[in-house]
Amino acid sequence: MQEQLAPVEFLALLLDDELERRSQQRLAYRLAQSGCDAQKTLSQFDFSALPGLNRTMINDLASGAFITRHENILFCGPTGVGKSHLANAIGIEALKRDLRVFVRPVHRLLNDLNGSRASGGFPRLMARILNSDLLILDDFGLQTLLPGAIQDLYEIISERYERGSIIVTSNRAFEEWHDVFGNDLLASAALDRLTHHAHLLVITGESYRQRSRRKEALEQAKSKTRTP
Repeated sequence: MQEQLAPVEFLALLLDDELERRSQQRLAYRLAQSGCDAQKTLSQFDFSALPGLNRTMINDLASGAFITRHENILFCGPTGVGKSHLANAIGIEALKRDLRVFVRPVHRLLNDLNGSRASGGFPRLMARILNSDLLILDDFGLQTLLPGAIQDLYEIISERYERGSIIVTSNRAFEEWHDVFGNDLLASAALDRLTHHAHLLVITGESYRQRSRRKEALEQAKSKTRTP
């Protein structure tokens, strides 16, 4: 191969390989820093299990255009229907476009913020949260939030309003989100900002885990039937 290429062409090929290698290294670093799960990609998502899900819309959101417009995505639905997987997959697509992504479960993020106050790391952690191009808040409303955590969550939503995109996943009905804050004033202000420029996707269906358990049980039953 090398003998068939002119020197300039061979150097160009080496340069392309080096650029690709560095690009993959940057992606791997950003992926590790973001908190995204490398296994939960769009290609690994079983769209056939959710025939009511608008796949075209998901692919459009995965293009990252909503991030440029500083819009939000709100995923609602029961446990196990793939909300976190979709949010993570969109995050990975953003990383591929050299965008900064930060993903955490809501309760963990707020606990980390509270703990960072004692260690002096609060400004740095808050800066990462506020300055990321895409912030993914997973499992909103899954656990009760303390007053201090609620205030931090409000500050995050308020500071990112029309400046940075947020994806929120929750197994609570959207009408119940107001109750999570436990503070009517903060809830109204935060949700008004969160939903102003937002794509709301309500996902319905059966839990992936329940389907997987049934499939495993069926395969075990068939195996026992075939055993002489």
